[in-house]
Formats: sequence, structure tokens, C-alpha cells
Amino acid sequence: MQKKTCEHLHPQSMCPAFGGLRVLTRIEGARVCLVADQGCLYGLTFVSHFYAARRSISAPEVMNVQISGGTMLDDVRAAIEEIAEDPSVTFIPVVSTCVAETAGIAEELLPRHAGNAEVQLVRLPAFQIKTHPEAKDVAVSTLLRRFGDFDAPKKPRSLLVLGEIFPVDAMMIGSVLQRIGVESVITLPGTDLGDYREAAAVGACAVLHPFYERTASLLEQHGVDVIPGTPVGANATADWIISVGRALDLDEERVRQVAEEERQKTRAALEQFSGLSGRVLVAGYEGNELPVVRLLVESGLDVPYASTSIARTPLGEEDHQLLSMLGTEIRYRKYLEEDIEAVERYQPDLVIGTTSLDSYAKEKGIAAIYYTNNISARPVFFAAGAASVLAMIAGLLQNRNRFREMKEYFAPEE
Repeated sequence: MQKKTCEHLHPQSMCPAFGGLRVLTRIEGARVCLVADQGCLYGLTFVSHFYAARRSISAPEVMNVQISGGTMLDDVRAAIEEIAEDPSVTFIPVVSTCVAETAGIAEELLPRHAGNAEVQLVRLPAFQIKTHPEAKDVAVSTLLRRFGDFDAPKKPRSLLVLGEIFPVDAMMIGSVLQRIGVESVITLPGTDLGDYREAAAVGACAVLHPFYERTASLLEQHGVDVIPGTPVGANATADWIISVGRALDLDEERVRQVAEEERQKTRAALEQFSGLSGRVLVAGYEGNELPVVRLLVESGLDVPYASTSIARTPLGEEDHQLLSMLGTEIRYRKYLEEDIEAVERYQPDLVIGTTSLDSYAKEKGIAAIYYTNNISARPVFFAAGAASVLAMIAGLLQNRNRFREMKEYFAPEE
């Protein structure tokens, strides 16, 4: 009972609305109208500047007097009209958060257009959406449902790549897909509403992160083949290329040739780190942790524990089954307390985790780095991604004893 109470006191992900704002504020011509209380407005204005796109967001003055007085909807409409006075604004996402009154805004009572801008309500309440990665899925699926031209003729050799990825990875994916005969690639989340319109007409969709369940389901309902998995590690890279080729009915021999070439390149990258050894724990809240764990295991590292803030999904089931078979304990919807217990139980050489877990590990003399800034901010796909990640891990493990030496040096005499 005590453990359960303690767990609820520790947020395991930043505000879900943050993930939606990452998607929405990066769209060219967009100006977010945030409908929330003053606390949400303060925090989300900060993250929209610092983490997202350094763009301002607008908001009606929503305080107790507006909520209790019943004028909130009128205030929202007025805020939309004020934003629309700027002719450079072409899209106004109206974002409602988990404040009980603002979460219940009736979409049909909002305008669909204002000035030069399209208007769309995007609901991001934390009581329904558990984590900020899953809020990205909500934002993308909402935009795709509103703007996607699902009646347009399908482009049989076009591919939608779904996932927020490092720019070098996007370039590598484009290069490989061109070699197997893919004629056009659209990446979502995108910076142009036109990408959402065109995405509805693709021949297939490669879902790179397993939390995009709503978006994948919407595409499947409209006849778009969904390809799970990622080009991370040697065999998975080849399998992913073959799956794309099969979904788009590309030349089989050509696809297999490219797949084998990329498999060998990635194997060569892995062989550079054949002497790598050590025990690593991975604990993130980005939702893309398991492919990274798979890469570490494939390189020969021991990864006895991995955790993520998202739920277990069919899109990530292959990674789950493989890693479970290889002995990795996997926790979904994890709590910080579970991660801390895993550090105590497994005594790792390196922790790749959240800031709270990293602090705990360093106090124990264990090397630790922040997952988001060190993994999500670097390439992970194909041979180049494998080399990038493993070079960083090798350097950290090589210096693993420094944290223990520092702890011993500064430890008070008993």
C-alpha cells in the first residue's frame, strides 16, 4: 500500500500536452491557441520555447472567473479571431488540456476557419493520454483525419515514414528507399500541412515508433499497409528493407540485394565493437527504447532490464518477444521506483535513463547519461546509427570506474 502511494507522487513523463506541442508548433504558419489554466499556460509556454520550436503560443485568459462565469467558449472564439488577424497564420490548433472545464470544449462550437487559417481542436488531456510520446500520436492522427485526402488516388510506390527521428537518420532512410525503387517519401510529424494531405495517399506506412497506434489504425482503415519495426541492428535492418519492398510490391531481387548490402554494412559496424562488454540498464520515457536495447544486446552487451513510459503495443511486439527471449526484463508504464530497484538488483556498469534515475545512479558511483539528450539526439538507424551509438557506449564503459573513484574520494570518513 505504501509503495502504491509513493508511486503516484512521482510523475513518470512530462506533461502529455508537451508532446502534442512538439508536433503542432513546428508546422509552418501555425499558431497554437492553448486553452488551459494559468499553471498549464506557464509551464507549456516554457517548454514550447525551450524544447519545441522557439515559437510563441497564444491563449485566452482562462481563470476561475471565466470558467465559473460560463464565458470561456466566447473567450476562446475571441482569441482565435485575434490570432487570425495575423495574415501569416495559416493554421490555428486549439489545444485543450486536462483542466476539467477546458477538456470538455465542444468542437462543433468552434469555427473551422478564421481569416487565412484553418482551425482544429486537438484534445491533449493527461487523464486520457498517459505520456508525451502518445500525445504526438494524438496530434498526428487528429491532423491526418482532418486534412488527409483519403479519397485521392493512391501512389503505389510512395511511403509514409512515421516517427520523430534524427535528421541524419531521415537522410539515410531516403537514400536506402531510393535504391530499392521508392519514388516518394513523406515523413510525419511534418512541418507542412501539405504533408498531412499527401500522407493519406501513400502506398504504405513504416511506423518507426510503437506508440503511433491511433495514426496506424486510421491509415489501416483507409487501406494503407502498415509496416512495424525499425532498421536498427544488422538483421532487423535487412528485414525492414524487405518488408518495405514487399508492401510496395517493388522488384524483389533489387530489394534483397540492397537489404543484404545494408545487413553487411551494419554487421561490419558492430564488429568494430566486438570487444565491448558490460552491463547496461535502459530506462527512458521517449517510447523508442526497445530497438536501442536490441542494438546493445546484438553488440554483445548485457541488458538485463529495460523500461519505458508507454504501454505495450502490437507495433512493438516483435522487439518485446525477442528481448524477453534473450533475458531482458521489460517494464511498460514504468515507475521511477521500479527503475531504482532495478539499479540495486542488477548493479549495472552504465545507466541510460531519465534525469531522476541518472542522479540516483551517480550517487551510487555508477556511470549514467540522460536517454533523451544522448540517444534520441543522435542517429540510430542502419550502420551509421549503430556506429554512433556504440562508439558513445564504448567510451562511457571504458571510463566506468571514474564515478566509483570520485564517490570513494569524496565519501566522508567513517
